[in-house]
Order: sequence, then structure tokens, then C-alpha cells
Amino acid sequence: MRLDGKATLVTGAASGFGRGIAETYIREGARVAVVDIDRDRAKAVASELGENALAIGCDVSKGDEVAAAVATTQEAFGRLDIVVNNAGWTNRNQPLMETDEATFRKIYDINVLSIFHMTKVCVPIWRAQGGGVMLNVGSTAGIRPRPGLTWYNSSKGAVNLMTRSLAVELAPDRVRVNGIAPVMGVTGLLEQFMGVPDTPENRERFIATIPLGRLSQPRDVANAALYLGSDEADFITGVILEVDGGRTI
Repeated sequence: MRLDGKATLVTGAASGFGRGIAETYIREGARVAVVDIDRDRAKAVASELGENALAIGCDVSKGDEVAAAVATTQEAFGRLDIVVNNAGWTNRNQPLMETDEATFRKIYDINVLSIFHMTKVCVPIWRAQGGGVMLNVGSTAGIRPRPGLTWYNSSKGAVNLMTRSLAVELAPDRVRVNGIAPVMGVTGLLEQFMGVPDTPENRERFIATIPLGRLSQPRDVANAALYLGSDEADFITGVILEVDGGRTI
């Protein structure tokens, strides 16, 4: 019960890393707003998680929808302690000149602009409460980039640096901001990252670049989010925690 009574909001929570975080937070005593652009899947996940979960449909690239999601969470839970900006998108792994502007903008709208929207809504709440926690799911791609994902890599580099800058500026308000940088994981975006069909042979090519010899799993990211969101990490801010099996060494 390391998050007992905490009111939390997790974006992209209907699948992948976000679902893993939501499940872990519920297990550890938190109330969780399961926020996702796929409202039906969010409802299904919240139903499985039980009475302490709330489903909210939200396109995180839209400021008004983010504000509405936060307001709904506050109304239901009475406060907001932790926000996990997990929703993300990528271009398909391919030569950089083959990515069009619409795809580039979608990557930045979902990966970067969403954090801007969430910050603008949540900081006044946390200042009034006397503190809060923001966790941003970046990527090892923003630290040690792979070819073929240049535009995605750059968006996650922005997330990583934004996290550190927010941490410095919001520290006087007792708002902690940390990042999680997973290596390529077993999620719905895996084939996009690989740029080839998800076969054992193709997976092995990528696994060979990870010293601990496997892709990341939702539980790996969830455990990092659990620690960074808990009071055990109350002196930790501005950290980009690499959950990568040694990939960035």
C-alpha cells in the first residue's frame, strides 16, 4: 500500500505501459483515473481494476480535453496527487525523409504538447494543495537514439529535458517532476519501433542491443512509476530513470 489514498491520473492507460502503471497503482492503494483516447478500452480496464478506478476518454493533444479529464478526476477523488504522462506515439522505423509533416506533428502533439497542456492545468492545483508529482514517460530514444526513428527520438529528447527543467522551476512549489526512459518494450507500438514484422528473428536483432537480454515489460515501467510516485522518493526530482536493461550504457 505504498500509494495508499493517493489520487492519480495515468494517460494512455488502456494498454501497454499505462495499463501496467494503472494496475500497479491500484494494487498499491491509489485511486486511478484511467485516461485514454479509446474510451471503450479505458472503461473496460477501469471495470477490471474495480471501484477505485475511473475511466475517462481524452485526446491528450487537446488542451480542453486534458483540462476536462483533470477536472473529472478532481471531482471524483477530491484532489490530485500524481499525474503520469504516459500516452505516446511514433513514426514507423524508416529513413527520416519518408516521414511526412502530418506524422511529425502528431508525434509532437501527443508526446510533447500533451505535457504542456497537463502542466498548465495541474500546476495551479498543486500550488493550492501544497505539492504534487508529475511523471513523464520518455524513452531511451531521447538518450541513445536508434536510426530510423529520428523524429520520435527528438520528441523524447524534448520530454527528457522538459522534465528536468520543470523539476527545477517547480521545486519551490513542492512539485516533483521525474521521467522514466524505457527501452523498446512489448506494447502495441513495438512493430512501429522495429519497422518490420514482429517475429522472433526480428525481435532478436533488437534484443541483442540490450545487455540484460530482453525487451522491457509493462511491469518494469510500472515499478519505476511506483517508486517515483511514492513518498519514498520525496527527495527525488529531475531524474530520468533509465529502465533499459543497460541499453544506454
